[in-house]
Amino acid sequence: MTNSELKRVVVTGMGAVTPIGNTLSDYWNGLLSGKNGIGPITRFDASKHKCRIAGEVKGFDPHEYMDRKQAKHMDRFAQFAVVASKEAVADAQLVINDLNAEQVGVMIGTGVGGLKVLEDQQEIYLTRGPSRCSPFMIPMMIANMAAGLTAIHTGAKGPNSCSVTACASGSNAIGDAFRLIQRGL
Repeated sequence: MTNSELKRVVVTGMGAVTPIGNTLSDYWNGLLSGKNGIGPITRFDASKHKCRIAGEVKGFDPHEYMDRKQAKHMDRFAQFAVVASKEAVADAQLVINDLNAEQVGVMIGTGVGGLKVLEDQQEIYLTRGPSRCSPFMIPMMIANMAAGLTAIHTGAKGPNSCSVTACASGSNAIGDAFRLIQRGL
């Protein structure tokens, strides 16, 4: 494609689930006020680790955004992705329907998938045996479920991908989305 054929790309909606706010509004206000989202690790016992601080998401209740069954079958990272993506769709005032669903895609980046579910299931395997492991273990832990579940929850049926490139994942996902939109895909 020549430069004159490339489409202009703009961000029209945002969503956020972060250590400084669980909604876009709270996140933005946290940024403007200089809020610090780093603090002592509370989600597990970090006493034996050299580093005992992290940027944890606080006060997030998935049941405010989805029913119990849906939340139970999603790892926390995928819950964050679905909630933030639905907020971005709403912020953009995008209505996804049968006429445009195939033109709406999902590009998500994550450094890693559901480690918590992997750890929990390993403990079950070791203490209670393999027959007690959840049949949802693999679907809950694989990284691309963030993009897949987001597509299911938003109705997006276009291109769907999850970039897993460590700290560059988010930037890579944005770049992938940019190129798809720019080329009219």
